[in-house]
Amino acid sequence: MTKVAGWARFRRWLKRIFLGLLALLILLVIVGAIYEALGRRNAAANYPAPGKLVDIGGRKMHIDCRGTGSPTVVFESGLGTGGTIDWTLVHDQIAHFTRACAYDRAGIMWSDPKDTPQRAAAVADDLHALLKGAGISDQLVLVGHSIGGPYIRTYTGRYGDQVAGLVMVDASHPDQVARLGKVANTNAHPGQAAWIMHTASALAWTGAVRLAMANAGQGKLPRAAAARMAAYASASVKGATSELDGFDATMDDARAVRSFGNRPLVVLTAMAPFKPAELKGLGIRAEDGARFKQEWKVLHAEQTALSTRGRQQIVPDAGHYIQIDRPDVVIDAVREVVGEVRADRTSAGKGTIR
Repeated sequence: MTKVAGWARFRRWLKRIFLGLLALLILLVIVGAIYEALGRRNAAANYPAPGKLVDIGGRKMHIDCRGTGSPTVVFESGLGTGGTIDWTLVHDQIAHFTRACAYDRAGIMWSDPKDTPQRAAAVADDLHALLKGAGISDQLVLVGHSIGGPYIRTYTGRYGDQVAGLVMVDASHPDQVARLGKVANTNAHPGQAAWIMHTASALAWTGAVRLAMANAGQGKLPRAAAARMAAYASASVKGATSELDGFDATMDDARAVRSFGNRPLVVLTAMAPFKPAELKGLGIRAEDGARFKQEWKVLHAEQTALSTRGRQQIVPDAGHYIQIDRPDVVIDAVREVVGEVRADRTSAGKGTIR
């Protein structure tokens, strides 16, 4: 066999291998797409919306209200795909003493997506339309976790007549990126993970996200709640990505609201030390993590000062998701603010509160 003939044979084998790998890749994509389509169909069949879908003008949003009484507590979840599921461990307990409503923002869980950019002002407008459509017109106690803090801060600035009290659950601060980055020598901007979110959003149709998120929420959440979150994660990632893209605009919206007046306010601050995996994810050392936490406490003290009746509570044994690590703390904080709102109404001569 000549060298030319041997090279030609080798090239034919390379071509066959390449075509075989390409065929395998195409097959995997087809199987993945079928897996995703079946997963979405099964999610709709097995995990229908527990609340009701409200039309807010061409698209529907999901709100799940439980219990009776006033004021109405409205939960605002953090950045991610969990939505209403994030409040699983506190929702029913708070519904024992007042009406409690969790909802899903645009593109998250059971709420329809939207094409327009997402930022705090847009979130506030959506929530206002949702509450109006759901017939909720009494006083509100807003409970915001993480980026939900800037969202409820912005809502109070835009629709404050209805807001009677607030609870911030390890809430984000408008200036946190610069200040945490300075003291802890890290890039504290969540946008550094934007490429991951955009890639996940673009590949959701292939089933890759569904497979990767199969165990999402496992841990302290009940198995049924974790299964619901995982079932919708591949659809929810687009909504979460839109919120991440609007992060800087959200912080600008929240920063413009400089006071909550004399509304009762409780600010819960998670102070459990970072775990080794968390430090690695942030790219910082243990001593940097300690400085990060101390500055986080200072940022929360500033948010507490937004109200003349603000109170900060340190939660030393909880991570960022206080409502999952220490649901009792969140329940007690909401109970406290609800009680103050009712006392205010009674003292103002507005009748007996249920």
